Amino acid sequence: MVVLMGYYDDISEGYEELHKEEQLKKIKIIKKNLKVDKKDRLLDVGCGTGLTTEPFDCIKYGIDPAPKLLEKARQKDNIEYMLAPAENIPYPDGFFDIVISVTAIQNFKDIEKGLNEIKRVGKQRFVLSFLKKSNKRDFIDILIRKIFKVKKVIEEDKDLIYFI
Repeated sequence: MVVLMGYYDDISEGYEELHKEEQLKKIKIIKKNLKVDKKDRLLDVGCGTGLTTEPFDCIKYGIDPAPKLLEKARQKDNIEYMLAPAENIPYPDGFFDIVISVTAIQNFKDIEKGLNEIKRVGKQRFVLSFLKKSNKRDFIDILIRKIFKVKKVIEEDKDLIYFI
């Protein structure tokens, strides 16, 4: 994870140029399949520059372990962003109505611990995606299905998106 954090800090200036189009495509799919109220509290785990946090019309929070990506996120919107890894989410149990993690799970240092933390801070609605080409694909799929009750999986160009 330290290597990845360094990588994401190194590419922070060009992150959105590299990933904006594909991430917004995933968000469009998520928004089409997820009901969000203005009063909902949403946590974006692995929020990066806030690209995947901003589009939702609700009370938004984001966590990410890469300080330079968070610097970019904090320049944009009135969203609470915190420096934190998925494995140690600094919020109380059941605090969020919705927890999302878009294309980040394959980067968690401890995937099972990160997924359990996501479940701990969320109530009932979760959307989790990861890269289909990840060499951890089968492992992540098994863990998601073990920890959560999956309602639907959408296969997108680059990701598998789980609606829970």
